[in-house]
Amino acid sequence: MSIVLQSERDGRLRQRARIESFEDLLVDVPEAYGGDGQAPDPHDYFDLSLGACKAITAQMYARRKEWPLEGVEVMVVRDERDETRGIYRLDVIMSFQGDLDDAQRQRLEEISHKCPIHRLMTTSEVQINTRQTP
Repeated sequence: MSIVLQSERDGRLRQRARIESFEDLLVDVPEAYGGDGQAPDPHDYFDLSLGACKAITAQMYARRKEWPLEGVEVMVVRDERDETRGIYRLDVIMSFQGDLDDAQRQRLEEISHKCPIHRLMTTSEVQINTRQTP
């Protein structure tokens, strides 16, 4: 799968992302950084991928266990104060709706730590190869 990003001609820094057959997504930066502030910035997408993956993983587990999970709410709070020193903190607050006992809620939180994005962000070595087209 590939993601193609192209600069918007009418935006200062805004990018249009095309992901296969899905609706295009926009990416921008706040006005304070020279953007138009009309779309989520790259950090937002990074953070939301973690929250979405944790919610989906918990839902899949509950479905497999036939637990009465009715929904998941995830809030991701970013602390980027030390990002330039290599520390990027994300606080994740999860809420599980449904007739679940405390042990089930605790297990769903534990299972959310095993989602692919959480593991990718915390245990994987990511290698990035960048090149230009002629």
